[in-house]
Amino acid sequence: HYYIICNMDLLSVTENNEQQNEIMQQQSSLYSFMYALKSSEARRQYPKRLKRLFDYLKLPASLEEQATEFINTAKTRENGSQWAQNSIMAFLDFHRERVRCKELAAGTLKNYYRAAKLFCEMNDLTLNWRRITKGLPRAKNSSNDRAPTIEEIRKLVEYPDRRIKPIVYSMASGGFRLGAWDYFRWRHVSPITDDNAEVIAAKITIYADEPEEYYSFITPQAFLALKDWMDFRASYGE
Repeated sequence: HYYIICNMDLLSVTENNEQQNEIMQQQSSLYSFMYALKSSEARRQYPKRLKRLFDYLKLPASLEEQATEFINTAKTRENGSQWAQNSIMAFLDFHRERVRCKELAAGTLKNYYRAAKLFCEMNDLTLNWRRITKGLPRAKNSSNDRAPTIEEIRKLVEYPDRRIKPIVYSMASGGFRLGAWDYFRWRHVSPITDDNAEVIAAKITIYADEPEEYYSFITPQAFLALKDWMDFRASYGE
């Protein structure tokens, strides 16, 4: 009986180890990819773009399983690298037709390519990326965006949420992008006063402690809107 119990325990441990190894293997391919994503915005967008590739190839349901299946197939089957390269090219060609039909922006297609390339590179899968990019349409370096008008800004801040005014005023006067809020802290705002101690502007640090760090300035109205929000939160003990 002791012999049987020991063997059963050993079998249970072996099965658990095999399950753990399988889980780690599934996670490792995706983990390597996620490790390379630094900003919160990239960690939000890149997995979605990668899953579009895997869904197009009709790989298993979850992103973890899809990532593992793709890498295992590319590394174990005969001519696996060529299969992976052809698969990515077919995926990009499908969306290239959507670009031609004005259903998709060329810049979005380029982002699909970047996600696929990063995933392969982080999993030591070498492909001919120069050949893959040959057929990609050229993305516009500029957009049709414009600065909002005064009336549009007034309309925005009428929205009944006290967070809107500091957000709109700061971005409109400081000229920074939405992703900068992920790094923004109150200590990054320094008011500038005149001889009468009146706030005439405020200096703000964008992407603080990041390689892209720079500074900008916001109007006194934007600074006071931010301060009003911080005072409101402080009144609730934050």
